[in-house]
Amino acid sequence: MKRIGLTGGIGSGKSYIAGVLEKMGYPVYYSDEQAKVLTDTHPEIRAGLISRFGTGIYSEGILNRKELAAHIFNSESDRIFVNQLIHPVVRADFDRWCAEQHTALVFNEAAILFETGAYTQFDGTLLVVAPLDLRIQRVMQRDRCNEEKVKERMKAQWSDEQKIPLATAVITSNGILPLVSQIEGSVQTLLSL
Repeated sequence: MKRIGLTGGIGSGKSYIAGVLEKMGYPVYYSDEQAKVLTDTHPEIRAGLISRFGTGIYSEGILNRKELAAHIFNSESDRIFVNQLIHPVVRADFDRWCAEQHTALVFNEAAILFETGAYTQFDGTLLVVAPLDLRIQRVMQRDRCNEEKVKERMKAQWSDEQKIPLATAVITSNGILPLVSQIEGSVQTLLSL
């Protein structure tokens, strides 16, 4: 079994690609969704966040994500702290999940795979890229927010140009190039690793 990191900037279309991969029979672990579950339930994460940000970071046992986002988008040291606290727990959960899978490839969908250095822990990476203006439009429509908010969130992520040299395979999700043939070609590349 080969473990493949699936990533792309916000609005790139990586979740859509993940859905296609699942329909092709390849399991996908959604790191960002699982991280949300773990931040609410994992004792080590809860203790670390409370220690750093105070008990108000949780309300009725649920993480106050807006407050945490304000910390990590406004403070590099807070962002690094949160990443170093959460990512090892998510990686351990992914390892547990992988042990339950029985396919030639498994995918780990994560937004900041390259930024955290986590890409080095995979057998290969599949990067989804899209033009910046299209990504901004997609996120504005999806999240019902303005362009300024989208650009602010993008600042925490590397550009496609920084990620492409590190990727094993790249899919362009621009609404023009056919996705299925790109996905099939990428799967063949990843299977041959």
